[in-house]
Amino acid sequence: MEGLIGLVNRIQRACTVLGDYGGDNALPTLWEALPSVVVVGGQSSGKSSVLESIVGRDFLPRGSGIVTRRPLVLQLHKIDDETEYAEFLHIPDKRFTDFSMVRKEIQDETDRVTGKSNKISSVPIHLSIYSRNVVNLTMIDLPGLTKVAIDGQPQSVVQDIENMVWSYVEKPNSIILAISPANQDIATSDAIKLAKEVDPQGERTFGVLTKLDLMDKGTDAVEVLEGRAYRLKHPWVGVVNRSQADIHNNVNMIVARRREREYFATSADYGHLMHKMGSGYLAKLLSKHLESFIRMQIPSIASLINKSIEELEREMNHLGRPVADAGAQLFTILELCRAFDRVFKEHLDGGRPGGDRIYGVFDNQLPAALKKLQFDQHLSLDNVKKVVSQADGYQPHLVAPELGYRRLIEEALSYFRGPAKASADAIHNILKDLVRVSIGETQELRRFPRLQSEIAAASYEALERFHEEGRKTTLRLVDMESSYLSVDFFRRLPQDVEKVENPDASAKDRYTEGHYRRIGSNVFSYVRMVSDTLKNNIPKAVVHCQVREAKMCLLNHFYTQMCKKEGNQLAELLNEDPALAERRQQCAKRLELYKSARDEIDSVAWAR
Repeated sequence: MEGLIGLVNRIQRACTVLGDYGGDNALPTLWEALPSVVVVGGQSSGKSSVLESIVGRDFLPRGSGIVTRRPLVLQLHKIDDETEYAEFLHIPDKRFTDFSMVRKEIQDETDRVTGKSNKISSVPIHLSIYSRNVVNLTMIDLPGLTKVAIDGQPQSVVQDIENMVWSYVEKPNSIILAISPANQDIATSDAIKLAKEVDPQGERTFGVLTKLDLMDKGTDAVEVLEGRAYRLKHPWVGVVNRSQADIHNNVNMIVARRREREYFATSADYGHLMHKMGSGYLAKLLSKHLESFIRMQIPSIASLINKSIEELEREMNHLGRPVADAGAQLFTILELCRAFDRVFKEHLDGGRPGGDRIYGVFDNQLPAALKKLQFDQHLSLDNVKKVVSQADGYQPHLVAPELGYRRLIEEALSYFRGPAKASADAIHNILKDLVRVSIGETQELRRFPRLQSEIAAASYEALERFHEEGRKTTLRLVDMESSYLSVDFFRRLPQDVEKVENPDASAKDRYTEGHYRRIGSNVFSYVRMVSDTLKNNIPKAVVHCQVREAKMCLLNHFYTQMCKKEGNQLAELLNEDPALAERRQQCAKRLELYKSARDEIDSVAWAR
């Protein structure tokens, strides 16, 4: 049976494969919620030797300066098979049975990101080791804390390493393995200093003393190991690692562990503590505590998994399911069109912003355009006299110059063609913009960029037809006013003349400047009356021909075309955005992982 830690290791590895670790999500990821042991210590404190002793294999790069330059997430899996092997996440299909090649791969993978320099990177390397000689455990090895930058390193490296280590140890689910060399004062330990800042009560800190065999003669670390010099909730553990000579002579871990046990068994200083000293005891202690810690965290882990499943299922519903059947494809396309049409209508009807811009054209732009029309030159004294005279020909008018009036009015009314056409154009541009916005706001369409563009093209094509009809209709309104002038207006003209002019005046007096001014004034009055009429009727024509049609039958032609398409043509329209397809695939895998984790965690919880 793999045990609780083995289960957590497997879940963590699955999370790692899916990239579901770390991040800035509102909820912590499952990887972050599962406890792990974070190994911290200063440079040359013996971190690497401690890890290799726990694993029982010589597999970590060695050297001077900063050797560990990227976090190493090390997962140990206890198996029954005698064959030991290692796997890296970045090359999952390759098994390493030669652990000297594991060391080389760690070095090569580090160099791949940081270059062959002393720079560091926060991008972790993920390594799993399967062996019958390990306990189930997840440990994270971090760059050693340092106080000064060496050649080839930026001056910020000291703070960069501390920030990196801090980001791991500050998580409440991390167990801190603080490595300190016994031949240095514990008060100056970088690892203990950092652990104390994030875990002041020492509740999740395990202290490890290395290099006990290298202490000056006549000194010992008993006070530290017995918890009198610096108290932690958990016991201190002393270890004796291989010496540099042992490493050069390739002394294997089995021999090194035997020598370590012999050292504590024969030590006058530490003999009474031998039952809780050594790397073997440390591994078992950490494994036992990790399992206990995981059991304690099961309710919160289960809660997180359930919340994550809910979020993932919502996202899956949002992303939608693949569509394969031809009938289902047509149904999906029509449903997506209707979804877009609903959004578009909401803009027009006021459920979403944008429709108010149409009212703005009729309430502000059109009246302003009509008001700005300049009739001064057309109705100037000289032009009125010229038009009237030309209309009379060789026989001067007797009472009112009807032909002159008609020509002056018809030419004045042609000025209204500009605002009428501009109104239709303005509404067309607004409708096009609302189509663009609506397509972007139709969430369901984001999966299918090809269908998006086809709907947009069909909508714009329909709007062009409506626009053409709108322009024709508004211009007809102007032409209608020119085609038939109001009879009442002309009937009033003789009466107005009789009231204003002296009946006894000679015909010559009727061709005075005042006479032509009155004609110009009468024409302007008529034009103003027509302007008021058009101000009311142009919006009606534009709404009827453009807005109403867009609202009622924007995609009618598109629907007809869709019903004629073959299955392969429909499938092409439903080709998804590759990024969304990949996102759905990842989401489905993550959902499967979380559901599997929920079932397994639940089974453990019920078994307690």
